[in-house]
Amino acid sequence: MTDEISRMIWTHGPKRTLAFLGLSILSLLFAAGLTTTAEAQLKGTQTQGTIAPIPIAIPVFLGDDPQMANNISDVLQADLERSGLFRPLDRASFLEQVRDVNTAPRFNDWRSIQADALVVGRVVNGGDGRVGAEFRLWDVATGKQLAGQRFSTSAQNWRRIAHMIADSVYERLTGEKGYFDTRIVFVDETGPAQNRTKRLAIMDQDGANVRLLTQGKELVLTPRFSPTNQEITYMSYTSDQPKVFIMNLETGRRELVGDFPGMTFAPRFSPDGQKVVMSLGTPDGRSSIYEMDLRTRQPRRLTQSTGIDTSPSYSPDGNQIVFESDRDGSQAIYVMNADGSGAHRISQGGGSYSTPVWSPRGDYIAFTEQTGGQFLIGVMKPDGSGERVLTEGFHNEGPTWAPNGRVLMFWRDSQANNGGPHIFSVDITGYNEREVKTPSFASDPAWSPLLN
Repeated sequence: MTDEISRMIWTHGPKRTLAFLGLSILSLLFAAGLTTTAEAQLKGTQTQGTIAPIPIAIPVFLGDDPQMANNISDVLQADLERSGLFRPLDRASFLEQVRDVNTAPRFNDWRSIQADALVVGRVVNGGDGRVGAEFRLWDVATGKQLAGQRFSTSAQNWRRIAHMIADSVYERLTGEKGYFDTRIVFVDETGPAQNRTKRLAIMDQDGANVRLLTQGKELVLTPRFSPTNQEITYMSYTSDQPKVFIMNLETGRRELVGDFPGMTFAPRFSPDGQKVVMSLGTPDGRSSIYEMDLRTRQPRRLTQSTGIDTSPSYSPDGNQIVFESDRDGSQAIYVMNADGSGAHRISQGGGSYSTPVWSPRGDYIAFTEQTGGQFLIGVMKPDGSGERVLTEGFHNEGPTWAPNGRVLMFWRDSQANNGGPHIFSVDITGYNEREVKTPSFASDPAWSPLLN
């Protein structure tokens, strides 16, 4: 469950608004020619397609509760490091001991250890079961303060404060929205490979705070987040009968969308959260793309091909749908208008393409491709051009986008006899792949929008 977080811009001196100083901070040049809109002051260095991360100093925050202050500092540091765009410096190398966040740092001390940016902060117990934290972000080279905010929430929800500070720092120094204050819904898998118990679960994007949503009494598949509410849609099989549910993550209440005859696959919300698009079995044993208005509960068939059409995903504006189909004899990726018209193939490679999903930015479509005995996770532009492989392995599948459209998660199955699936993240450059640790095997991740 989420918790309300209050925030305010933290000013330094009268009538000075830190979050809107109008400073242009950083333009990171991503591999493959991706750039932000900000002009650079602090700079990441690109070398042969990779980026040298920004050296950043994050001293342990001050606070009434030293352990809480240390925990928030550590989660903040881990978030930024895991992005691949920042290199937190060893705290043992720090020359200045921060004693007052309202006093300007000794910038020469931080320059001497090659810090480009500095984050200082303080954690305060609210005395009513709440905790507050405030931070300042400094450009070490210029001595200018770049950002400052104060957050307050319930004490048990302290990790969200760390994630929100990380989002603020990330956005101020890259020009891109952060993605740390988010959650992942996934399928938790336990037991032997031949008889796995699969339960819906949810966690923070860094793998913390895992919570089970179902108890394993029924097979669950393809959980997907609503873009507008803290809800998910997913598939459930009870007595071999497919059902599509919507679950409210705050209350745990679930609602039946439909009880469909035959096979049903991959329900996914529209960008406005008012519709669900999915693949339903047809009387001839194939499958077609259907859209259901959640207000009227009336399904509408969108594709009429003689092939198997499945895995639909809306474009961010809701005007188009990408999906996979074997209508031309091979498993490929197609794009059509949201009313089903104008379907055309966009994938051009020789492999079998599946699980396409449109980036929240609209600039890329991620996919799985099976070719040469390998499963690739890649991206292409909506017209099919610019196809790039981000990672490959024995069995990679199911990409899902971070809300800023710059990081993906997917799951990878192990070839070992006692192995199973694990969740990984990779940025859009393909150079920062990380495993997301979970208590047991985990598959089919879906990334939430920003919680704040």
